[in-house]
Order: sequence, then C-alpha cells, then structure tokens
Amino acid sequence: MGAQIREYRQRIRSVSATKKITRAMELMAASRVVKAQQAVRESTPYARALTRAASAVATFSDEEHALTSEAEQVRRAAVLIISADRGLAGGYNANVLKESERLVSRLQDEGKEVVPYLVGRRAVNFYTFRKREYAAQWTGFSEKPTFEDAREIGVRLVEDFVKATEGEGGVDEVHVVFTRFVSMVAQEPEVIRLLPLEVVDGVEEPEDSEIYPLYEFEPSVDELLDALLPKYVNARIFNCLLQAAASELAARQRAMKSATDNAEELIKKYTRLANQARQAEITQEISEIVGGASALAESK
Repeated sequence: MGAQIREYRQRIRSVSATKKITRAMELMAASRVVKAQQAVRESTPYARALTRAASAVATFSDEEHALTSEAEQVRRAAVLIISADRGLAGGYNANVLKESERLVSRLQDEGKEVVPYLVGRRAVNFYTFRKREYAAQWTGFSEKPTFEDAREIGVRLVEDFVKATEGEGGVDEVHVVFTRFVSMVAQEPEVIRLLPLEVVDGVEEPEDSEIYPLYEFEPSVDELLDALLPKYVNARIFNCLLQAAASELAARQRAMKSATDNAEELIKKYTRLANQARQAEITQEISEIVGGASALAESK
C-alpha cells in the first residue's frame, strides 16, 4: 500500500508540474494572439487594395511583364510552405503540411517539377526527416513576422521567377500554402497562386459595356510594373505570414487549454486513487490492531 501511495503522489507532482507549463504557455499565447489579430486586420485591407490595383493594371493593359505573363508551358512550380517554428499547437502544423502534400501531388500529376521553399522549423524538419530537397528556408519568426522577413522571402521568389527555367534554375509559377485566420476556433489551410499575377479580389470586367478602363503609364509601363509588382508580392507574403502567426497562436492557446484541463482531471483522478489507497491502508492497520487485541484477550 505504501509503495502504491508514493507512486500516486509522484504522478500528482509530475502532472502538476506539467500543468504549470501548459498554463503558462496558454497565457502567453492568449496575450500574443490579440496583437497578431490586430496585425492581420491592419494588413489585410492594404494587401487587398494593392492586389486589386496590380490585377487591374495587368487585366486592362496590353503590356506584358515578367510577373504577369503566363508561361506557354509550365515546367517548374515553386511552393512556399508557411509552418511554425515550434509545436504544441494541436493540428496546426500537420494540417498545413497535409495541404502542401496535396498541392505537390496535384502539381506533379500535371507534369510539373515542384520546388519547395520552407518557412518554419516544422516544415524544415518534415522535409529533412524524409530526405527531400528544398530550394530555401527561413526560420525563427513564425510567431512574430516582420515586413523585412516577408521582403527577404519575396525577393528570393521574384528572382527565381524571372530566371529562365532551363539552365538557370528558375520557376514558372509560385504557390503559397498557409493557414488563414478565420476566428479563435477556426483556422483553415489555404493555397493561393502568387505568380504570375491572377485577376483577384474585385477586379471584374465592366458589365453591359465593351469600353474598358484606359491606363496611361508615366514614365513607362516597365518602370511602373517593376515598382508595383514586387510591392504586391511582398504585401501578399507579409499578409500570409501574419495570418499564419495568428492561426498558430490561436491553435496553441486552444491546445494548451485542453492540456491544462486534462492535467486537472488527472490530478483529481490520482488524488482520489491515493485517498482510496490511504483509506485501505488505514483500514488494514485497524483490522490488524483489532485482530491482535482479540488474540491477546483470548490467550488470557
């Protein structure tokens, strides 16, 4: 009985220590997710407006640009996978990696060579463990990304996109796999095609009219698109990083709250078992004392 009680008490201490850690992580995630949500709300309108502007220029102008022109034959497709640097966030990382695997499988079925670009240590570990090759990696900022991080990623993707696929190792299109923040209880893995530029978010042809908007470019269309489209790429990537950061923190808060609740249930369970074992030990001791007293009385 004594050994059993010591085992239960040891388990209670162990679970209590784990509960303190999960509770602390829950509170940290809860404090950070508020700022992450605010950053998403502030960046999303700018990213959408810039996307509409770039889409309108690409749609209603006859000028061709490297970032808006479709390749005649797509041979290589870049896939930017945005994951977390840490775990303990429920199914957050597993969901985005599963979505990336579906995208990779679909692109390969279309006869395209997939070139992965990885953000977050979880994605890097996923590819390293399976001994898969990837073009580049960025880690260390999944919970709090900055625009400089997005710009660094965007510069690399644009550089590889404008390269020729044959001989120079360029890519013909760029896809992004990230987790969109819907609410504190809903985060959805999503795939967008970043390059070449598509018509998105409110850029529609005029109804009941064959007259299209007329764009005049000053000083030149090449200079304008050279300045506008990299800004579009960086803004979209930054918004994706912020969406992923908010989703990661919300998933971690929910996972740590569940872990804390489970720890409390385990503590109650082991406390009840320890009390039962202690009660059984006391009952046995009383029975032994009464039995000994009765034996002494009968011997007299």
